[in-house]
Amino acid sequence: GGLVNDILGKPAFTAATEETEVDLYLQTTAELTGKPEGGTTAEVFAGAAWLGFKKCPPEVGPQLRIQYPDQPMDDRLLIGMEPIAGSDGDLYVFDVGRHGDDQWLSADCDYAGKVWDGNCRWVLFLLRHR
Repeated sequence: GGLVNDILGKPAFTAATEETEVDLYLQTTAELTGKPEGGTTAEVFAGAAWLGFKKCPPEVGPQLRIQYPDQPMDDRLLIGMEPIAGSDGDLYVFDVGRHGDDQWLSADCDYAGKVWDGNCRWVLFLLRHR
């Protein structure tokens, strides 16, 4: 959609110049923050760093959408990436999901003070393979 295309066109969206493999890991907001009710993006990323995870390069969102055609029904994954400012000035992270026959790549707003639900699942990465 328009918002995703906007973000893909921003200088902050970068892609590797050569094919690279990364190991992706899923963690819930609650697992990353230690709070069942959830936490802010800053708390999510602080918890991820403490556990040894790194943020994903932004290209993981579009690539995951392409490479995950068998995503389970009603599944939604937030990409643990540095948020990118859209043309509206708001910050966004990619969201890869599936509902019914619809599979999507969208962008979820990361407004100041937003608390992500404890059950939200984040994609993070650890290692690059050569």
